[in-house]
Amino acid sequence: MKFSGIILGAVLAGALTGAPALAVTREEATIDNSMVVLRELQSMPDLQIPDQLLARAEGIVILPANVKVALIGGARFGGGVMLVRTQNRDWSNPVFVKSGGGSVGFQWGGQVADIVLVLTTKRSIEGITDGKLTLGADASVAAGPVGRTAMASTSLTFDSEIYAYSRTKGLFAGVSLEGSGIFINNKANRRFYDGEASATAILSANSTPPAPADELVAEIRRITSVAQQPAAENAKPATEVAPVEARTYPLPDPQPGAEPPN
Repeated sequence: MKFSGIILGAVLAGALTGAPALAVTREEATIDNSMVVLRELQSMPDLQIPDQLLARAEGIVILPANVKVALIGGARFGGGVMLVRTQNRDWSNPVFVKSGGGSVGFQWGGQVADIVLVLTTKRSIEGITDGKLTLGADASVAAGPVGRTAMASTSLTFDSEIYAYSRTKGLFAGVSLEGSGIFINNKANRRFYDGEASATAILSANSTPPAPADELVAEIRRITSVAQQPAAENAKPATEVAPVEARTYPLPDPQPGAEPPN
């Protein structure tokens, strides 16, 4: 009975956390909540995704209110969206995804977390679109480095395929998601995209997605385009002194038209 109460409480908390008041459908609420999670993460200078990682990103998965419950064994489940790079390095329309996974060992309790995954390889994206990607088994996953200009603490070359960020109780930090699976939510895609359930078709579409997905695409485009600018362009000097043209200011002539004295 207690375990049922934990699950119910966690699910209710996940549904209520940051839920937009004006959302009409479940899919619109998921997109709105994904936008909130991304903006709050990037608003923390010391905890945001580093520019170097954003510049290398091939895909981004946002899982708002991902629920974790445990009694003897553990389970994690939730839903969110994934966007990927297009051939011209722009960003695709979002596809809806689901997450799920389990763990063994004695555990107890419940938790709701917002999760952001940065995918650095096309192979990991193809794993999701082809059916299911298991973190840690099909693709290496590491806790994401933090700070806009931070270098990765475990590898200066960002050699993991996926970097994970999680927020619980208002704080973003690295998180271990070994064993969790990410797969396409065809039902949600069909509802939002008016019958289109193919992830490949959605990701390759050239049309603007329905609102509010267009705003999410614009936000991801904005943060990654800033990250791709050269450091010299991003950096702003403390003071900028504009060049001043040399000028002279002659004294007024007391006797205009007269020859100057010897």
